[in-house]
Amino acid sequence: MTTTRTAQATPTRPDVAVAVSPTVRQTSRRAVPWIVLGAIAVLVALGGILLSGRGNAGGTALDAGNAAPVGGKALAQVLGQHGVTVHSAGSLDEVRDVAGDDTTVLVYDPSGNLPSDGYDQLSSVANTLVVVEPDFQALQTLAPGVRAAGAPGGVVDAGCGVSAAQRAERIDPRATANTKDAVSPGSFRAQDDAASCFVDDHGGASLVRTGFDGRTVYLVGSAALFTNEGIEREGNAALGLNLLGGHRTLVWYLPGLLDRPVTGPPDLAALTPGWVTPVVLLLLLVFVAAAVWRGRRFGPLVVESLPVVVRAGETREGRARLYQRSSARLRAVDALRIGAIGRLAGLAGLSRASTADDVIDAVAALTGRDRGRVRGLLIDDIPRTDADLMTLSDALAELERATAAAVSPGHPGPTGRMEA
Repeated sequence: MTTTRTAQATPTRPDVAVAVSPTVRQTSRRAVPWIVLGAIAVLVALGGILLSGRGNAGGTALDAGNAAPVGGKALAQVLGQHGVTVHSAGSLDEVRDVAGDDTTVLVYDPSGNLPSDGYDQLSSVANTLVVVEPDFQALQTLAPGVRAAGAPGGVVDAGCGVSAAQRAERIDPRATANTKDAVSPGSFRAQDDAASCFVDDHGGASLVRTGFDGRTVYLVGSAALFTNEGIEREGNAALGLNLLGGHRTLVWYLPGLLDRPVTGPPDLAALTPGWVTPVVLLLLLVFVAAAVWRGRRFGPLVVESLPVVVRAGETREGRARLYQRSSARLRAVDALRIGAIGRLAGLAGLSRASTADDVIDAVAALTGRDRGRVRGLLIDDIPRTDADLMTLSDALAELERATAAAVSPGHPGPTGRMEA
């Protein structure tokens, strides 16, 4: 505090001021918490990137353009080599754009993005629907008589009259080591006239043929049958080629967020009763009326003298006690010096525009004292203790008396001493 006040009190001597900028050590100490928080944030971000990258290392499951073990690029390419035009689609609009008169649509929707009415739209553009790993909603829409029956047991034989199943003979619907985290193999139990194929020892069928809206629908319980890694096992490839290659055009459809219905919570108006709005408006009118009533002026302002008179001495003594309590010696001596310089300028006959150096020169000439000593009293000297402050105050008072005596001999002159 003392160094900062010195720089303010002696603007003519910048060499006295000491730099108060924080050191490198102080700055580093203050920055430690922020450095720790930044390191934690970086670690959390790296962990999130690693986790998300690990989850998506294989790309999108059963994507026709994905060459990873969980993708379906191998089956799509083989179908293309056999004369089937394969189109990838991510929304119903894309399906309608590429579907033709002779079209098979493969649907794989593990996230449940396709609403129930979406299958109605698909049946209007597709001759055959192949739905892989359908969820409960899809089963209720396409085949209410078919329900889920758990995971498949292992390698199973066709055991049905469906031509695609007979050509495949036997399949292995279980997930492989690289696809077990991306697919969820299941099986079905049909309670109506649907054809059940590849039934395991527990009665679960990996393939069910049924009808929906006049279209043939194949329900495939395991996406592992069509993945790049699972297509080579047993008769999986034959089943995929015969199910998906029955028409000239194949739309490989993976529903996305664009297919989700646009819904949301009701707005505030739908949640509030009908009487709320009139009551709110009435309260607003009451508030405005009260504000106008209480805020109006009853007449012009009247200036009234306060009955309390505070003497200048009391103010001076109170300020002196505050300076003493806070050890603000520089602030106290600044007040003494400012008053002394003003009085000395008046005694020396100087104008109010005179600088401190002009006052110092005039006082030194009038009293015959050393200019450096006068400057030390009026500007440079710094009191370190209360005793130094009292000594400096006495010296200022004595300097004023000497100046007054030099100007008007016999006149005691003013004093800047703060008497307690």
